[in-house]
Formats: sequence, structure tokens, C-alpha cells
Amino acid sequence: MNRLTTSWGDYALARFPEDPRDRLRAWDAADEYLLRHLAEAQGEAPGESRREALAEAPGAAHLPGSGTVAVVGDRWGALVTSLARHRPGRVVQITDSFLAREATRANLARNGIDSGAVRLLTTRDTPPDRVDVLLVRVPKSLALLEDQLHRLAPAVHPGTVVVGTGMVKEIHTSTLKLFERIIGPTRTSLAVKKARLIHCTPDPSLPRTPSPWPHRYALPDDAPAPVAGRTVVNHAGIFCADRLDIGTRFFLQHLPRGLGDSRVVDLGCGNGVVGLAVALAEPGARLVFADESYQAVASAGETFRAGAAPGGEAEFLVGDGLADMPAGSVDLVLNNPPFHSHQAMTDLTARRMFSGARRALRPGGELWVVGNRHLGYHVTLRRIFGNCEVVASDPKFVVLRAVRK
Repeated sequence: MNRLTTSWGDYALARFPEDPRDRLRAWDAADEYLLRHLAEAQGEAPGESRREALAEAPGAAHLPGSGTVAVVGDRWGALVTSLARHRPGRVVQITDSFLAREATRANLARNGIDSGAVRLLTTRDTPPDRVDVLLVRVPKSLALLEDQLHRLAPAVHPGTVVVGTGMVKEIHTSTLKLFERIIGPTRTSLAVKKARLIHCTPDPSLPRTPSPWPHRYALPDDAPAPVAGRTVVNHAGIFCADRLDIGTRFFLQHLPRGLGDSRVVDLGCGNGVVGLAVALAEPGARLVFADESYQAVASAGETFRAGAAPGGEAEFLVGDGLADMPAGSVDLVLNNPPFHSHQAMTDLTARRMFSGARRALRPGGELWVVGNRHLGYHVTLRRIFGNCEVVASDPKFVVLRAVRK
């Protein structure tokens, strides 16, 4: 846990779930830059020049003293926690991440802030009718940014202050064009500690068009059976939204068979193609689709309903892996774990998924994992399960099997 210093106070912040091995902070220079800018624009930053803030972003000098502040994509609740006490009851968080939402709850509590001071929404919820300050932490996915700007545009009015933030490597010409096309004229700030701000002036004359998401496409005929030709639904932000990625394709070629009525979890399900393949090949299997992304679980649900046999049933869970699933309640877990947390490369997510799978599996239950060969998941699996074998491999990917003893 670390402390973030702002003009409104110091805040103890941590990522979620807390892990002593996690050396990453719950905020970065982009969050600091945005918070400092907001304070400077209101003349609330001791020792800072308000004149410099006005020169940087003239429109931000008149931040509304009341009204709704919508914070989109706050990664671990640093922005919301810092603003909640400053704007009690007027801050709305919009996130696609269950972990970010839980981190926000925990960070509010550890700083003595009533959770009622913030309205917590997901990307699947209806956004506020009116937004007076729109703060956007630029996501890794350009599609997710596009979708959220489209959904929020009707709530933006000519007086809305719109400020985005991100590290320099996260803000591209395409990022600025989205703000320009959907909200209004856009420019960037100077870089500070490798972070930038995005300043956008709402243009009420722009047409308010609906979001182009979700995206639907049919899997190609050469996709592994039985999903070839099936419809896939991708809400904004899902990995490989317009095609079957090569890692999943390889996994589909080597899934276990003869599952009977086994309870099978597609962990980190994304758009649900892996679980759908099991449902089609093993009609007696009881499927669970689980992901920490609200967009992913919505995608998996629609993919399953579009491609599975009529009357097919499955469970759909948004959460921290299998943390909420009873111990020993699962027969098989299928997992293609991410190896990034936003822009940081880390194996913490994979380790947490593997540990959660071991707890949820019954004795004799199995975890099957696909991953890039260079990630060395076999070492982690042997440490957690005490065993690991290679099911299949090619020059890029490997499918591994670990058994709960």
C-alpha cells in the first residue's frame, strides 16, 4: 500500500486484491497529472500558479462547483477516492473492471469515505442523464473508449468540462480523433512525467450517433470444429474483436473430450468461444463463463445464446476469478490467462487464476491452460498443483494440464 498526495489530502491506496508480491501502485503519473490539473484550475493547489493552469486549459478554469462528475476507466479507484470527499455525492465511477470496482470500494473504506459518496456503475449500466465534468482515463482498448464516448455523449452539454488522461504511450492520434469525432474539438497538453492530458470542448452541433458496438461476426469455416461458422458477439474492449485469435484457435484444437456431465468453467472467458466449443461438443457438460470484465461476460452470454443448441443453459459470473465459487465444486477449468495488467506485464493475474482454480476444483479435477511458451506457466503450475504436463505445443503456444490432488 502507498500514499497518494493531492491538493485535497493524502490517500492510502492499494490495488485489488491486495497481494504482498504486487509491487505496482494503485495510481500512476497520469492520475497525478489530472488531479493536479483540476486543483490548479480551481486555484486550490498550494504553491501552484493558477495562471499556468489557465494557459494549459482555459476551459477547465470554470469547473462547475456542483453537478455530476463522471469518472470513466479509473483503474484502481485513485481518481474517485481523491475526488469523493471534495465532491461528495456528485461523483460517478464507470468501469468495465470488477477488480477496479472492488479496489474503489476498499480504497474509499480505508480512507474513511462513505461508499455512498460515490455512485458505482459498470459499462453495462445506463450512464447518467447529465454530466458536468467528464474525466476519462484512456483505456488500453480504443474500442472501449469509442463505446463509452458514444454512450456518454448525450449527457454532455456545452458547459461540460471534458478532460482525459493517460501515459504518453497510451495516447495516439486515433485516441484524439475519437474525442474529436464524438465529443468536440480536442487537443493535448505538454507531457509531464511521461503523462499527458486531453482537453476536449463539447460541440453540440455534432450528430449523436449510437455506438457501433457490439460487433458480430461468423467464425471462418476453417476454425476448429464444432465452432466453425458460429456467430461470435464482441462488446467493446474484448480482445481480438474481429477475428479468432491464434492462441484460442490452438486451444480449441486440443480441448479435453468425454466430459459427460462435468461442471466446466471457462475462466477469463472473453467472448466465450472456448466455453461454446465445449457446450457444442459435450452437450451434457454444465458450463460456467467467468471473467472480471463486465463487457466480456456480456459478450460470452450473447455468443452462447447465438451459437449453442436451443434451450442450452449456462452460468455467467463477473468476479475475481473463482473466488466466489465453493471449494471443490468444479470438475474442469479452461483458462487463457492475460499477462498484462493495463500496460504493465505481470504474471500476478495468472497466478491468482491458477490458485483460485485449484481451490475450486474437486480432487482429481483438472486445470487446462493455454499460453505463450515464453511465459513459463509450467513452473507456476507445478508450484501450485505439484504437477503439470504438456498436452500440446507448437513454436508459439503450449497447452498445459494440472491435476488437483
